[in-house]
Amino acid sequence: MTFKTQILFALIRIRISKWLFANKPHKLQQKRWKKMQQNLLKSPFYKEKVLKKIPLENYPIMNKAKFMANFNEINTQGISLKEAMDVASKAEHLRNFSPTIKGITVGLSSGTSGNRSIFMASQKERAYWVACVLDRVIGISTKKTNIAFFLRANSNLYSSVKSKRIHFEFFDILKQLQLYIPQLHNLQPTILVAQPSVLMELASFIENGSLSITPLKVISVAEVLEPEDAEYLQSVFRQKIHQVYQCTEGMLATTCQYGHLHFNEDFLIIEKKYIDAEKKRFHPIITDLFRTTQPIIRYELNDILHEKSACACGSKFQVIHKIEGRSDDVLSFTSYQNKQIKVYPDFIRREIIGAHALITNYTVVQKNESLLELFIGESAYYELAKNKLQMFLKAQGIYEVEIQRAFKKNYSQGNKFRRIQNEWTKS
Repeated sequence: MTFKTQILFALIRIRISKWLFANKPHKLQQKRWKKMQQNLLKSPFYKEKVLKKIPLENYPIMNKAKFMANFNEINTQGISLKEAMDVASKAEHLRNFSPTIKGITVGLSSGTSGNRSIFMASQKERAYWVACVLDRVIGISTKKTNIAFFLRANSNLYSSVKSKRIHFEFFDILKQLQLYIPQLHNLQPTILVAQPSVLMELASFIENGSLSITPLKVISVAEVLEPEDAEYLQSVFRQKIHQVYQCTEGMLATTCQYGHLHFNEDFLIIEKKYIDAEKKRFHPIITDLFRTTQPIIRYELNDILHEKSACACGSKFQVIHKIEGRSDDVLSFTSYQNKQIKVYPDFIRREIIGAHALITNYTVVQKNESLLELFIGESAYYELAKNKLQMFLKAQGIYEVEIQRAFKKNYSQGNKFRRIQNEWTKS
């Protein structure tokens, strides 16, 4: 079966399943989990659990460290971590992302939460991913679609989207973005895909007149899209900014016509690990029902998500109200009463943008328990932001914290941009 035929069958399968199980996604999950267990028999790590008929809720919860430590036993293709890492690292170094192992696409994560991890996908899995992208991100059109895709690394997975009607161009964000202006003018993308920090820079080019493109759809990926950034981007591109929530562990959520993120619960089982007393924030625990090369079973992400009860679009898939950041970017302090206090990124963001309406460019970095570095791009309002932040901390009983001024944004090109970061090892 050709790759394009595989994509077509995957797309039909997605559409039929979505129609048949629109109001009962959990029934579809149960059906697919039963089938997934047959594939897990090929995984040395999971084989015994399947044979013993252990229910999913009793499978071990994974994280990046455990997943990488058991890489050789988890994957079903007998590919060693060394083999995969060698191919992926060489591809990154040479900026040639076409090599595979046994026909398996291999890629590296961006590594924002520590050591980098390996992503693997078979041709069948790539076909299903492309079908999902066509169904929920790009859409299907008889007209030619030009996609400009900005990311740190290309992959066979991404370039699989190419067809006669879909022209895909990868833009390497490790290069200076202004160098791509002539290429973008020539391409005139109908769909623009990039992380928010890149979209912000492209939007600034449009504002100063050096870039003239009018994409029909703008999609934010890879980083947290802050509300104030979304508002700015919407004003420049004059349209709603869509999002794709994807990581090494899979394509987790996409936006509906109202711009709300929904988990792809037709091929994912989502468990929630609440991390605050109000049960407002949670870590998602992911089980992917279609990843067979490298099974993702009860994998806990350290992203901090806020749930939303329902969406006007009518979908029964779980809605994500917003993605706040990562748990390792929660700031940690000791109060004057010697109590440990955690401050979530969202609280810091609100205080800073609340200091003045013109503040849009900022970063906060915790260097140690009593030191924060604050960068405010709109320098005239630095003292306002600093004072607002100090008042907030004091209201939490946190007094012994020095706020130092940073004169440049805490960001290096090619990495994911995070406005609030905790670099203190005791976080």
